[in-house]
Amino acid sequence: MIDPKQLRQSAAEIRENLARRGFDFDTDAYAALEEQRKALQVETESLRNERNSSAKQIGKAKAQGEDVVPLLEAVKDLGDRLDASESRLEAVQAELRKIELDLPNLMHDDVPDGKSEEDNRELRRWGELPEFNFEPVDHVDLGNNLGLLDFDAARRISGSRFTVMHGPLAQLQRALIQFMLDVHTNEHGYQEVYVPYLVQEQALFGTSQLPKFEEDLFKTDGDTPFYLIPTAEVPLTNLAREQIFEADSLPRRYVAHTPCFRSEAGSYGKDTRGMIRQHQFEKVELVHMVAPADADDALELLTGHAEQILQRLGLAYRVVALCAGDLGFGSNRTYDLEVWLPGQKNYREISSCSSYTDFQSRRMQARWRNPETGRPELLYTLNGSGVAAGRALVAVMENYQDKDGNVRIPEVLVPYMNGTEVIGKAR
Repeated sequence: MIDPKQLRQSAAEIRENLARRGFDFDTDAYAALEEQRKALQVETESLRNERNSSAKQIGKAKAQGEDVVPLLEAVKDLGDRLDASESRLEAVQAELRKIELDLPNLMHDDVPDGKSEEDNRELRRWGELPEFNFEPVDHVDLGNNLGLLDFDAARRISGSRFTVMHGPLAQLQRALIQFMLDVHTNEHGYQEVYVPYLVQEQALFGTSQLPKFEEDLFKTDGDTPFYLIPTAEVPLTNLAREQIFEADSLPRRYVAHTPCFRSEAGSYGKDTRGMIRQHQFEKVELVHMVAPADADDALELLTGHAEQILQRLGLAYRVVALCAGDLGFGSNRTYDLEVWLPGQKNYREISSCSSYTDFQSRRMQARWRNPETGRPELLYTLNGSGVAAGRALVAVMENYQDKDGNVRIPEVLVPYMNGTEVIGKAR
């Protein structure tokens, strides 16, 4: 959430920044509501003071045995006027709050202009695209031919956009996850955290999935519903909610492996083949909490940690800076890692690394104590996939296939596969 004080003082600049996203911030409507709020605030406070003063006068008159009827007559409608003023004030505050919650984050100056993913800026590439002396197939055909990937069974159990994996293919996904966790904890210094997969509304509000993206969430019934997490970003980032961290405890870097659940509302007909876009998938998530001055360096570090996973797996990829029109709602700046998939002959997103500045921490009241002032201030949050396990599995399958339809195991994963070097057809 953008600082309301900044909205009041720099509305024109904010409108210009958000316009690059294609978002129309009606500053005139906001300013008019703000003027109403201020007037009603003054009116309400005046009526409260009048009520308190009258109550004291009436109490004093009673204590002295004086006739209080004239005093009561003078204030007989004061309660009604105060209730009406408070009600109008609450309504205006609710309208302002809705506008503030609907505003996306301000963008970093380095975010490129553009309207869609076609305008994203490529920053760098790593690795050589694999060459085959045969026509490579995609992971769906590979998995089916190996007898280890079963979308029909998943459909019978749960419907579309689910997957059943058997034997060494299931083991390969587990190996990828364990490999990522080992690298991030042992070498990059992240603290591994086990987190709930069900969260309450305030957790999703804190990380800005709610109220805007409720249709993309799975929700339980009941008076106090739970939501299945769309990403471990939600519980990990909420570890800082209503906390004040001392400066010497920053930066904080957390990693967690969780399943993720998304309804994929609005994506009907998109990526329906295979494992690219699923209702349930696995991900290793990285979260940083830093002092504001360290945020830019933290984004580069976070992105580099995700890149190292792909490099060690020997997967060619590119890094792109998302343009204004493709930037996520809460993000100040985002780098996407896109891995090469020979079966699609295209780069596909496998990690998205974003800086949120204080957009999330303001909602969560997540703070750090600035040693220069001694006062609590909002910290900055960042997160990224380190990386999405299902898409990493797809990338390994397609990049390491041979002409016989087998899948070779990347060298770094062989120890996690009990020495298995090749996945062949199930018997």
